[in-house]
Amino acid sequence: MLQLVGPSVFSEARTKALLCQIQTLVPRIVSLDAVYLHLAQATSPQAEKELSTAGTRQNSVLNSILDYGDHPSSPDVHSKTVSQTRNQQNKAYVLPRPGSISPWSSKATEIARMCHLDSHILRLERGILYNVTTSNPISISQTEWDIIAHLLHDRMTQSMQNAALVEEQIFVAGDPRPLRTIPISNLPEEVAREVLRAANTELGLALADDEVSYLIKAYVSGEDAMKRDPTDAELFMFAQVNSEHCRHKIFNASWTIDGEAKENSLFSMIRNTETMIQGKHTISAYSDNAAVFDGYKSRRFAPMESRGCTYTFVEEDMPILIKVETHNHPTAVSPFPGAATGSGGEIRDEGAVGRGSKPKAGLSGFTVSNLLIPGFVQPWETDFGKPNHIASALDIMIDGPLGACAFNNEFGRPALSGELNRYYVIDGTF
Repeated sequence: MLQLVGPSVFSEARTKALLCQIQTLVPRIVSLDAVYLHLAQATSPQAEKELSTAGTRQNSVLNSILDYGDHPSSPDVHSKTVSQTRNQQNKAYVLPRPGSISPWSSKATEIARMCHLDSHILRLERGILYNVTTSNPISISQTEWDIIAHLLHDRMTQSMQNAALVEEQIFVAGDPRPLRTIPISNLPEEVAREVLRAANTELGLALADDEVSYLIKAYVSGEDAMKRDPTDAELFMFAQVNSEHCRHKIFNASWTIDGEAKENSLFSMIRNTETMIQGKHTISAYSDNAAVFDGYKSRRFAPMESRGCTYTFVEEDMPILIKVETHNHPTAVSPFPGAATGSGGEIRDEGAVGRGSKPKAGLSGFTVSNLLIPGFVQPWETDFGKPNHIASALDIMIDGPLGACAFNNEFGRPALSGELNRYYVIDGTF
């Protein structure tokens, strides 16, 4: 496995900010370097030699692929990183969780393939190499690494280690699992129902009872039943397609309150504002994943119809598109990438409306509980606790806005503003 040091992960300002956070927990750490570490899995020892030998075509192409970044490492950072490899205890590697492939890896490996390196490279992956120095000659202990680990990696998507890297652990080559069937076709209906409920729990499908009944009719007892066993792949697909995320089952469900059936679902009540009360100026609503309303006339720079190579200003209607994307659970689990991909999904849906829109600007909003800022906890704030896999409200408000703005700004559509809502429980009142 070829290990190549890449550019700095953070700007100088962000590195200083991270170091300050680290020093509040481990004061004897006096400096920090964070650089990307590129890992190349070669097809053979000879291929690895050609990739690492300066002057070869393969080495030149690979170096070109991995030459990126707004904050490239200085020669001092490179040399320091290399020289400190003798002190393994003062190094930490952050890598994608074992068995997973990062989005960066997928893109970089495909680029290497398109650059005709497929005969030399099986896969590229990227991690982060942290190097720290201390105010005394005593190396960083594992306990100290554990104390600051949450500042250095996202435990939901990454792993952190101090031991030397092992290729077999990073490039795990797992075989695809065989297709499995759930034996229900030859069982009595009630027995088949119990077997399917057990599979629902085992596979984590979160199917409701009415969905289990639907599947029993589809595979076992219905007039047009397929009379065969479902596969686990089919059940997974059914569960995903019919999830709340895709079908909005709860929002579209009928409601009976105190024995009285309600006329509108939650979604119908939301749509009612536009359809029944104020539908004027709406061009499109609830048909695509965004809405379009009347805009204004404006002059657009465009080619003249009579002269294809001559440009002029043409007055056109400029409808306005709006879109809201929620990314609650991903942002709560991993604030920066969760909020970033939420912004990305919103931009994607904008571009998919009609013949395609032109993204202009975005806003980002967050609704969280008590922030419990260290040294600034307010009298009304109470620590109610949280699930271990969920980030704190403060972590969400530190990293979430940065993630949302990062995707917006890097795409070229600025995030102009945002909002913060906080909810409190005071004396039992929400």
